[in-house]
Amino acid sequence: MPQRPGDRIFAGASTGAGVLILVVLAGVAAFLLVEAWPALLAPAEDIPNGEGLAVYIWPLLFGTLLSAVFALLIAAPLAVAIALFVTYYAPRRLAQVLGYVIDLLAAVPSIVYGLWGFNQLAPLTVEPTGWLAENLGFLPFFEGPPSATGRTMLVAILVLAVMILPIITAVVREAFRQTPRLHEEASLALGATRWEMIKMAVLPFGRSSIIGASMLGLGRALGETMAVAIVLSVSGGVTFNLISTGNPGTIAANIALQFPESTGISVNTLIASGLVLFALTLVVNMIARAVIERRKEFSGAN
Repeated sequence: MPQRPGDRIFAGASTGAGVLILVVLAGVAAFLLVEAWPALLAPAEDIPNGEGLAVYIWPLLFGTLLSAVFALLIAAPLAVAIALFVTYYAPRRLAQVLGYVIDLLAAVPSIVYGLWGFNQLAPLTVEPTGWLAENLGFLPFFEGPPSATGRTMLVAILVLAVMILPIITAVVREAFRQTPRLHEEASLALGATRWEMIKMAVLPFGRSSIIGASMLGLGRALGETMAVAIVLSVSGGVTFNLISTGNPGTIAANIALQFPESTGISVNTLIASGLVLFALTLVVNMIARAVIERRKEFSGAN
């Protein structure tokens, strides 16, 4: 059966859009690699820290992973709980209001979150971090001494968690809404409580979406720039201490802060760190895609 002109136009436009994405991605990767190449070949003494490119990037990579992973550990369970409440427990009108609020929070600019973290959240954490250092100082995360300003990695993590929370919640909420009614009604008909129905029908159906949404939030946290740059007081180094004045920086925030005053090999070094961040986010998205592909055969018709 011959295709209609509209079908051919739509198929061509879809194929062109897919190819365009690959071309843009390849172009970005090529740009980063070409611009970072001088830093990759430069002797250690020419790199801004004087100790080599790996020594320069490693603390920034560590800080990026530390802040993003801890933010995800805080945000993901909360996002699933909020999505379940909105979908299955909240009254309809309240659920609609909460849905609008969640979507609105996802659209708030990151600099607003950064200003909120710097002006409001950081001062509020000074006293609690002192208590953590005094009572839980045996843990490496709360070793202290606590910061007197509150501009710590802990505050950066909390700000990132708040930023990615609405993104994960919105995706997971829509996934839970797609759970087949037959699965839910069958569970309830067999005598399951609402929570047992959620555990046996809803969560297994939305598992891949939860993982995909979490990886999406992780990618947002890995690349966040202004909020971290405003909140975090960076001193460099590698440490798990979340409440002291010695905080590792992040790749994105370091690029934003250092790029305006950099010249020559310093620019190439920053671009090299950007290449590492690009590769990291690409790996995260590939892992998310692989997990989703493993679950694609599970559908409401099964």
